[in-house]
Amino acid sequence: MDNRKTYYVVLDTETANGIMVNDKLDLTQSLVYDMGYAIIDKKGNIYRKRSFVNADIFCDYKEMMKSAYYAEKIPQYWEDIKSGKRVLTTFFNIRKTFLNDLKEYNASIVMAHNASFDYRALQNTIKYLTKSKNRYFFPRNIEIWDTLKMSQDTICKQKNYIDFCLEHGYMTKHKTPRVRATAEIIYRYLTQNIDFIESHTGLEDVLIESQIFAHCMAQHKKMRKSLFNRA
Repeated sequence: MDNRKTYYVVLDTETANGIMVNDKLDLTQSLVYDMGYAIIDKKGNIYRKRSFVNADIFCDYKEMMKSAYYAEKIPQYWEDIKSGKRVLTTFFNIRKTFLNDLKEYNASIVMAHNASFDYRALQNTIKYLTKSKNRYFFPRNIEIWDTLKMSQDTICKQKNYIDFCLEHGYMTKHKTPRVRATAEIIYRYLTQNIDFIESHTGLEDVLIESQIFAHCMAQHKKMRKSLFNRA
């Protein structure tokens, strides 16, 4: 580890316990069963990566797991756990390892694509599992960045990206359509691989979001970063 470097954490979660409201899936009560993250630098180089399956939800709430948006992936998770690709452990151990990694790399910035979702899900999970004895997953000194906001202020404003989305139909359904900014579509643009399909598993999605972050940072443009409008 180079003490002169600034290290960042990119994380991604997969969740269960969404509820249907007016024929739409409300994910505000979602609970985390898969958390992946990587320690990276601003160029996207990876120094540590981890993939955890939260046993407290994945194993103990089997009925709840049926509500997972990607419930069809459950058998693959078991295969990955058996092979050692993912670690099945308690949420307490996941958080303990995460905090230790933050401390080791002196990382104070954690990010995700559409970070409000992952932030809320992790807060929901720790409150749910501790019966509100613990309400905060992240330490107070941590700043939460959103690579979705960063992308919208850099990549998504570029003519080449706009043309790419127009060509392939990656536009919103608003009255005045806008370019879409999902991690999957942005990564398709960066790699020029329109056949790329996002895994929707924690660590695998982290790896593509790390590259999106690095590309945003390389633009040297003013952009929104913080989920809480601190930067």
